[in-house]
Amino acid sequence: MKRAQLSDAAELIAGNIASRTYHAPWTTPFVDRDGFDRWLATTQTDRCVGLVARHRPTGGIVGVINFTEIVRGGLQSAYTGFAGMATLARLGLMTRALKAAVDFAFAELDLHRLEANIQPDNARSIALVGRVGFRKEGYSPHYLKIDGVWRDHERWAITREDVA
Repeated sequence: MKRAQLSDAAELIAGNIASRTYHAPWTTPFVDRDGFDRWLATTQTDRCVGLVARHRPTGGIVGVINFTEIVRGGLQSAYTGFAGMATLARLGLMTRALKAAVDFAFAELDLHRLEANIQPDNARSIALVGRVGFRKEGYSPHYLKIDGVWRDHERWAITREDVA
């Protein structure tokens, strides 16, 4: 698990293109260099960190985990988003990657709470956060605009105490 870098561009773009149907309709990741450059630029700020998880034996990209809207002070919190690559799906690799990312967020970023907002019909992502230890906290109608539509989301969270 490493922070995203420029050298990840071609492989991430290709992975996102190959995973379009796997991601739909839950998210629409970048599929070209301009999109990658915009995403990478956001991960280079104090408010966002982008991590790339790789499969150790092959070096292939397992997925991307983002910590966005990082808030410091008394909250020490961030939103968590992720997208796995279809080519390495259903092998348990995203579970390991998200666990490592959570550990990174608490140990390296010194965060206290992570929140993941997931559309209710996205069973794969709900199962993933559940395996990692996130707990369901609530339901947010018309929470996030995706593909021009305001979509409902379930709110899942994990705190440092949950993994201690």
